Amino acid sequence: MGQKIHPYGFRLGVIADHKSKWFADRRYADYVIEDDRIRNFIRERVRHSGVSRIDIE
Repeated sequence: MGQKIHPYGFRLGVIADHKSKWFADRRYADYVIEDDRIRNFIRERVRHSGVSRIDIE
């Protein structure tokens, strides 16, 4: 039997980019939480406008 993988993860780095592009040393956990809060805020604001993807640099 074959292993099932998520198509986005399979394409990541080949034909698709990461949704976030940032780097952090010690404050990595803080930035992950901040990234999630920003995405949720934007997602709430533009819920009915047809935005399909939120990229953060």
